[in-house]
Amino acid sequence: MTKTMRAVVLSQFGGVDKLVIKDVPLPKLQPDWVRIRVKAFGVNESEITSRKGRSSPDFTVPRVLGIECVGVIDEAPTDSSLRPGQKVATMMGGMGRSIDGSYAEYTVVPMSQVIPFETSLPWEVVGALPEMFQTAYGSLTKGLDLRRGQSLLIRGGTSTVGLSAATLAKEIGAVVISTTRRSERLKLLRDLGVDQPIIDDGKIAKTVRRLFPGGIDAALELVGGKTLQDTLQATRAHGTVCFTGGLSDDWVIPDFSPLGYIPFGVRLTAYGGQATDLPADVFNRQLNAIAAGRLKVSIAKVYHGLEQVRNAQTDLEVRATPGKHVVVLD
Repeated sequence: MTKTMRAVVLSQFGGVDKLVIKDVPLPKLQPDWVRIRVKAFGVNESEITSRKGRSSPDFTVPRVLGIECVGVIDEAPTDSSLRPGQKVATMMGGMGRSIDGSYAEYTVVPMSQVIPFETSLPWEVVGALPEMFQTAYGSLTKGLDLRRGQSLLIRGGTSTVGLSAATLAKEIGAVVISTTRRSERLKLLRDLGVDQPIIDDGKIAKTVRRLFPGGIDAALELVGGKTLQDTLQATRAHGTVCFTGGLSDDWVIPDFSPLGYIPFGVRLTAYGGQATDLPADVFNRQLNAIAAGRLKVSIAKVYHGLEQVRNAQTDLEVRATPGKHVVVLD
């Protein structure tokens, strides 16, 4: 077997020109880790943040970016339940930050963050799912404990997580209100099954309460600190708001005072999550639901080959098309 592989390596911070394809050593297994032959991966906003040097303190260069991928097992410990050729997904757990990630022909990760799956869906569809479905699913379950018949507000509805959350929430049986800043994207939300798409001008609490006078049951905050207080004001007493995303890049609330900020009785939670929050049986059910047409996957564009990673990051950064940008390795 070859001792090297091709990978997109970030050696210094800056623009997309800093993403350079190189021949690098094939990553070696550690105890209780597996090596995955990468078939497809989604391109994420956090990877753009890392490329610009604005990532978490554990991020160092040179680094192979990529916080998620799908592929097949190339090598696994002999005493594991995983076998070469088996289809798997993996995400987060330091990928692309403290350890090399998925912008490569192969990647190695701990077995604990590997999700086996079986499906005949094409790689570009499955490759769009791991991070956005895990984040959406974890937010709706662990973050909000969403139940059938409840009302859900998704703030940042045309983000990848927002689009996924809408489809999963409808599968649960919730009534979904979802926001967009652009009127031309209202139809996209309706086509996904959103019950009430609304334009977000930064202050939507009064609009939401006209629709639900008592306030909504649950809210998924994906825009960030800029809109969080308004989202809280749209939520009923004993309802829950889950802070998951920072599309506005506002992760910190200056001079935060709970008594003056959180309406009395409204619950505020947060969600970050890991691969272990998306059990294999849940992920496989989602794949079956997609194959059956019950769940929709929003894919902005599919790119072929590591040479297209720069284009994928550029397209994601300008946000011209909602949905996931997916790179497939042929």
